[in-house]
Amino acid sequence: MLIIEGRFYPRPLRGQTDTLRGMTNQANAATGSVNPDEPLDLAGRHILLGLSGGIACYKAAELCRALIKAGATVQIVMTEAAEQFITPVTMQALSGRTVYTSQWDSRESNNMAHINLSREADAILIAPMSADFMAKLLHGRADDLLSLMCLARPIDKVPLLVAPAMNREMYAHPATQRNFVQLEADGATVLGVGTGFQACGETGDGRMLEPDQILEDVISFFAPKVLAGQHVLITAGPTYEAIDPVRGITNLSSGKMGFALARAAHEAGAHVTLVAGPVALATPRGVNRVDVKSAQNMFDAVMAHVQAATVLVAAAAVADWRVAKPSGQKIKKDASGQAPQLVFEENTDILATVASLPQAQAGKLYCVGFAAESHNLVENAEAKRLRKKVPLLVGNIGPDTFGQDHNALLLVDEKGSRQLPHASKLALARQLVREIAARLAAFPS
Repeated sequence: MLIIEGRFYPRPLRGQTDTLRGMTNQANAATGSVNPDEPLDLAGRHILLGLSGGIACYKAAELCRALIKAGATVQIVMTEAAEQFITPVTMQALSGRTVYTSQWDSRESNNMAHINLSREADAILIAPMSADFMAKLLHGRADDLLSLMCLARPIDKVPLLVAPAMNREMYAHPATQRNFVQLEADGATVLGVGTGFQACGETGDGRMLEPDQILEDVISFFAPKVLAGQHVLITAGPTYEAIDPVRGITNLSSGKMGFALARAAHEAGAHVTLVAGPVALATPRGVNRVDVKSAQNMFDAVMAHVQAATVLVAAAAVADWRVAKPSGQKIKKDASGQAPQLVFEENTDILATVASLPQAQAGKLYCVGFAAESHNLVENAEAKRLRKKVPLLVGNIGPDTFGQDHNALLLVDEKGSRQLPHASKLALARQLVREIAARLAAFPS
């Protein structure tokens, strides 16, 4: 039987990679963890998850669960060393499949588990990959089932992804660094390492990435690279305009849409620079983040990076005005009962300024604006598009989306308007990225 979120389902046969999609949707819908109407990121994918020896094996349990919740089927293969840190029983319970540990496993009718298992996989993911196991891969050694599969896999059909895990000194050793270079030259995808406290008590590079980070990288690996070669500059979040040292003017933007766009653009193969206002969000994997505070800070950051960009997506909710002369000290109440008189001045329009640059006018920079409106969305979005002189304007109703995980978007261009129905912001971001890619193909340059 297969157990997902405490519910029991018939165990899928090895090789039936689509079987689990409906089961996982049903289980996640029951627990409220995903929207069952939205496609799962790894639906139909079969991942062979290999565990080599290391304390980071405990993270593999959560990673297995995360891959399955994303729609994948997972086959576990463990080295003898990995069994010292986590049991095959645990991994079997989480994956719903028999765990393989030996190349001599007699359950395979032809006694060729290294051939059978590798041919069924969409990818082999080794997490954790120890320094010792990496050295095996580099020299083509094949003295256990997992290394046998890596050597026997069809390189052009079954990619190899590895998540290293080792002590900081082992990671920094010249031999290890040489091995990383050669491993990538041989076609493997190295997912990188984390930094922080290690089981040995030391602190530094070499930790295995967290399961959610590896999952994000795996999803990104399989995503179509429709923006390959593009440099996408994205603004996100609110800005903060100071009144005095302790007060300011801002808005309710959470930055979630802009951050989702940054992730989606990176998945699509773009180099992404994210200029973020004051938000409490984790940086998407592979994205270069620049933190700013005020509208002027954001303008300066955009202008510093726009020369290298081929696409600008201005998703930030930038303040239109700022206090002309912020007080150097906290403005105190007095006995008059009168509120302080604030004088405002207009902030520089970031989108309009960039859209007027020579590279934008020459068709070398594609500009996309956002409009967060409270009413008359179609009319206001179209007016803003014309005023900013951009080819594409994305509109939404601000009060309905600020701080939320879902949204609905209106695409406005010279041909009219079209709605992207209500969905998660990440799903919408991926749709918008595809729209941008299609328009870039037809954009004069």
